[in-house]
Amino acid sequence: MSNNIVDVTMHIDENTTHDDREQLRDKLLQKDGVAAAVYHDDKPHLMVIEYDPQIIKASEFGKIAQESGLHAELIGL
Repeated sequence: MSNNIVDVTMHIDENTTHDDREQLRDKLLQKDGVAAAVYHDDKPHLMVIEYDPQIIKASEFGKIAQESGLHAELIGL
């Protein structure tokens, strides 16, 4: 992974459990180019994803959420 790490915040529309968020985080971390995916249980609708845009596009994150049965949007771009 290069030194070109950026981050984006993803807003998850649904009410999710801790386990739901763990599963989504794990799926994100499996993707090449994703360095971190962080959430806090006190803000369950938000997840910050650190990634290398030379390896993966931010648009992929919404697709990964959708594959998990969730609806999500990127915010703060």
